[in-house]
Amino acid sequence: MPEKIIYLDHASTTPMDESVLDAMKPLFADNYGNPSSFHQIGQEAKKALDEARETVSQYLNCSPQEIIFTGGGTESVNLAIQGVARAHKERGKHIITSTIEHKAVLNTCKALEKEGFEITRLKVDRCGLVDPRDLKKAIRKDTILVSIMYANNEIGTIEPIQEIANVIKASESKPFFHTDACQAPGYLDIDTKRLGVDLMTINGSKIYGPKGVGVLFKKAGIKIQPLIYGGGQEENLRNGTENVAGIVGLAKALELAQENREKESKRLIGLREKLIKGVLKIPKTFINVHPIKRLPNNANISFLDVEGESILLYLDSYGICVSTGS
Repeated sequence: MPEKIIYLDHASTTPMDESVLDAMKPLFADNYGNPSSFHQIGQEAKKALDEARETVSQYLNCSPQEIIFTGGGTESVNLAIQGVARAHKERGKHIITSTIEHKAVLNTCKALEKEGFEITRLKVDRCGLVDPRDLKKAIRKDTILVSIMYANNEIGTIEPIQEIANVIKASESKPFFHTDACQAPGYLDIDTKRLGVDLMTINGSKIYGPKGVGVLFKKAGIKIQPLIYGGGQEENLRNGTENVAGIVGLAKALELAQENREKESKRLIGLREKLIKGVLKIPKTFINVHPIKRLPNNANISFLDVEGESILLYLDSYGICVSTGS
C-alpha cells in the first residue's frame, strides 16, 4: 500500500469538510428529534431543518418553499423528470435532453420511453456544448420538459444555460427547464432566477458535504408527481422523515462552496494547468475539454493505444486515484 494517496476523483465524490462535520455532529446525538413531531425535541430538529432550507434558498435565490430535500442527486433528478413527465402527460409526452447527461438523467429518460414518452437527445459538439439552435429546432408543441446539465461531470464543459432558458421561454409550448447542477455549486453561480431554470438538482457529495442528501429546486406553481408516498414531508413531494443531519451538512457545504468559489476557482485553475502541462509531455495524449467554458477543477485526458482501465489500475498501485470516462 503506497504511503501517500493522491486523490484526483473529486468529480465523483469529495471528502467531507471538517466544518461541515462539526455542523452535523449535534444532530446525531443531541438534537435527534423527528422534525414532524410537535414536542420540544422534535421542534428543535425542525428549527435546524428550517434554517438549512433558508440557507440553501438564499444561494439559489428562491423561496424556502421551493426547496425539496431528497436522498441525493440521483433521486432529485428522478423526482424532477419523472415528476414533471407524469404530472403533465396529458399536455404532451415529449422530453428533450442531451447525449452527455449523467446516467441519472439518461436512464430515467430511457425508463420513461417504456411508458410511452418520446425522448429527443441533442448531440453536442466536440467540446461537449449543446447548441441552443438545435434545441430550438427540437422543441415541439407537445414538449413538456427540457433537461440539460449545467456542467458536465466528465469533461467539465459548462453549458449555455441562460441561452437555453431564453430559447425555451420564446417557444410556443414553453416546456419546463430542469438542469442537473451537481457539479456546479463549488465554481459557478447557481442563482435560479438569473439562470432562468424551473427545476435544479444539487447534492452534498460533490461539494465537501455528506453523501445521501440532495436538493431539488422546484419553481413555485409547477406541479410534479411524487415518487415516494408517506407522511407528507417536503410539501408531500418527498415523503419520509428528513435526514436532518445530512441536510444541515449540505447547507453548510453549499455555504462554504459559494462563499469560496472565486478564490477556489483561481487556485484550482493553476493546479489544473500545471497537471495538464506535465501529462501532455507524454506521447499520444490530448485533452478533451472546451478551452474556456469548463470547470476549473476538471482535467479530462485521453491516452492513445492503451486501455483506460489499465492506466487507472497502474496509477492506483502508486496511490493515485483517478477515474476513466464512461
